[in-house]
Formats: sequence, C-alpha cells, structure tokens
Amino acid sequence: MAADLRPAAAPPPPAVPPSFFLFSDTQISYYYVADGREPGVTGGRAGNSLDGRSIPKQVLNISHADAWALGTNFFSLDILKSGSQDPAGTGAPRFGLFDYGATEAYGIYRGTLGANAIFDTKAFALKGVIKDVSLGYGFDLSTKNTQFGPETRKLLAGAVFAFDVPAGFMNFGVYVQKEWNRNGFVTEPFRSVEFDAVPHLELVYNFPLAFTGLPLSLAGFDTVNLPKGRDGFGSQTRLEFLSRTNLVLDVGKLIWNQPNRLDAFVGFQYWLNKFGNDHRFVPGSEEKTFLAGISIHVF
Repeated sequence: MAADLRPAAAPPPPAVPPSFFLFSDTQISYYYVADGREPGVTGGRAGNSLDGRSIPKQVLNISHADAWALGTNFFSLDILKSGSQDPAGTGAPRFGLFDYGATEAYGIYRGTLGANAIFDTKAFALKGVIKDVSLGYGFDLSTKNTQFGPETRKLLAGAVFAFDVPAGFMNFGVYVQKEWNRNGFVTEPFRSVEFDAVPHLELVYNFPLAFTGLPLSLAGFDTVNLPKGRDGFGSQTRLEFLSRTNLVLDVGKLIWNQPNRLDAFVGFQYWLNKFGNDHRFVPGSEEKTFLAGISIHVF
C-alpha cells in the first residue's frame, strides 16, 4: 500500500523546438551627423564654393541581422531629418516656421546563401583565409521630399567572401548593380533616370578590441560604385566611394554586465563623389563628417 501511495513521477518537460535562426539581432539606433553635405546645396559660410553647405542631420535607424542554416539576412532603414539648410518642398522661399529641413528614408537589404552549406562541403573554405563563398543579393530603396525628389531603386547580385578572421567578422561582396532614380529638376518625361549596370563592391567588418580591456569594437563598411553612365542632367557620373567607421562601446556589459543590450558609438564618415556627382564641379559632393549615437538591442 505504501508503494501505491507514492506520488507519480513528474512528466518530463516538453522539448523546446530548435530556433530557425542560429543568430538574430534587432536594433533601434539614434545618431547625429554633424557636418553632412548634399550635392548642389550651397550657401551658409561656404557660400557657393565646392564645399557645399554644412547640413546637420538627425537619424533614426532600425536594423536587423540574422543567420540561418543556409545563409544570412541583413536589413537597415534610416530615417534622416536634415536641418533647414537642406529644405524640404519645392524649393520656393520659406520663412520662419515654414523653413524646415527635408526628410529622407533609405532602406537596404542584403542576403547570402553559403556555398558550403548548400553543397554540404568545405571546398569553399581555405583555413586562415576564407570561411565561405556565398551568393549575395539585395536591394536599396529610398525617397526624399525635396525638389529634386530622388527615388533610388537598386538591385544587386554577386558573390560574398567571408574572411577567416580570428575574432569578429569581415565580408567582401562583389556585385553587379542596376539603378533607377528620379530627377525632379528636369521636365517630364525625362525625370525617370536609368543608369548602367556596373560593378559594386562592399566591405563590411566588426572586430572586438579585447586588448583595451573594455567591451569595445570597431565596426564599419566601405563601398565603391563604378561610374554608372550619365545622370538626369546628361553629366557623366564618377566613381563613388563611401566609408564609415564606428568605435562601439557595449555600455550594458560595462555597467550592468548585460552584453548586447545598449551600445554607444562615435564614428567618422567620408563620401567622395556622392551619388556619382563629380566633386570637382558639383558643390557638396564630398562629405567628411563625425557622427555619434546610441543603439538599443530590442531582441
């Protein structure tokens, strides 16, 4: 009878299904661009010089990155609010409360499918040099409420090489890019602009700086667009180079020992021949600016 009175053993807990994603991170960031430039925007202390006009910008960013069994996904959306130096609207004179800055939305997506995972092999890895070679693909979409009214549409496809680095990551993408855009200054039906398909290069990296004794990392990207034909004014475009490097401090780990929750960062951005405009002739086509901000990892 004593044996019959013993409580039954508790059933084992239900198995937790494995996550589809091997890694997933979503961030909301705010950062301030101290000295932005826009091609063709002049005035202020720079006057009508090729330096263009200094334009401060506030930026809200939402980004997501994940990895799954066969590849990776990355999405980023910037909402950029210019100072009144870069006015919104049709370009008509504005005064007082009506003199406001433009708003721009710029989104990008990049995806990869890894050759080693797809073909179940290690043939695409070379120890100490390359971890994987992937099919890379993506797009850019943007819009801005200025008189020019750009509406960027880009499609990209190519190969991405993941370097075998000791810590962090470094990826180099070689793409073919096709772009369509808009030029609101010219009359219809010439406002829609189609550019040539050209090579596009991207280097993306993130390296922990463990030697500092702090939860610091160096993160950034470099992109190169080769000349893509003539723009909406009929001018030949130039090679475009964009570089941004951020020094990132994991504040959550430093103060609360909770990593990947709250980051603070400072950085520098250099943009030559912005949007393909020739910095030798078009004011505001070369940008050199510091930036600073914070990021919250939401999940």
